[in-house]
Amino acid sequence: MNIHQMSVNYAERQDRLMLRVNTQDGQEFRLWLTRRLTGRLLPHLQACVVQLETRNPQVMVNDSAAQQMLTELKRETFLEKADFKTPFTSQTPQLPLGEEPILVTDVQLNMHSSGTLNVVFQDQSGEGSTGRSCQLGLQSSLLHGLLHLMGQALQQANWRMETPVMPVESDNLEASAVARPTYTH
Repeated sequence: MNIHQMSVNYAERQDRLMLRVNTQDGQEFRLWLTRRLTGRLLPHLQACVVQLETRNPQVMVNDSAAQQMLTELKRETFLEKADFKTPFTSQTPQLPLGEEPILVTDVQLNMHSSGTLNVVFQDQSGEGSTGRSCQLGLQSSLLHGLLHLMGQALQQANWRMETPVMPVESDNLEASAVARPTYTH
């Protein structure tokens, strides 16, 4: 999926975050993220962005403080160039998951050696059903953008969550694909 735009907004009536993703071929994916799931997911997304940013073989950083500084520098560089002013466009999109957003109950994170984080959002709430899912391949710049948008939505929600900075252990920074556990709501 080639991501064109992402949007994260707080829906007060639902007390949830709405994640919307537009693709370059006109598809839109709509996902509900609950407070509990968001709180459990954020530290892992932050750890993944650190891993993605410190994987460059030309910039080997072993201690966690230096990894955090490098990630913060890359984040600031990204945010200076990013376009957060263009409104999210939703002109008669194709909705592969349906009109109603899926309620994300499970998230799987898999780091690939190609420098991409594979994020699978799943709705496993129906009994006996396989559920619906949405898979995103996020490079570090898109992950920085997603974390920024989630941070803005969290401020609006007043959930008193911060985007945590989580140290990454150096043994997790191997060149092969790193499998991440599943996080269930």
